[in-house]
Amino acid sequence: MADTITIRSDSETEHALAVLTEDGSSRSAAIRRAVLQAAARTERAAAMRRAVLRVPLGEPDGIDVAAEISRNREDDR
Repeated sequence: MADTITIRSDSETEHALAVLTEDGSSRSAAIRRAVLQAAARTERAAAMRRAVLRVPLGEPDGIDVAAEISRNREDDR
């Protein structure tokens, strides 16, 4: 038997539940589906962050970006 979860809803949550149950789903099914979808999104986002951090940065191109920005600002004066 699964554990029971109790939530305190507010007007925003009640509106979201109304949207999620428009298809005839029970509140319980809608909440379960929303939790599973939120977890899947969180896992995908974490996987994307890990993938980005594994991307090699390559070799520096020798350009000092801060110096270039400063030089451009001086030229605009």
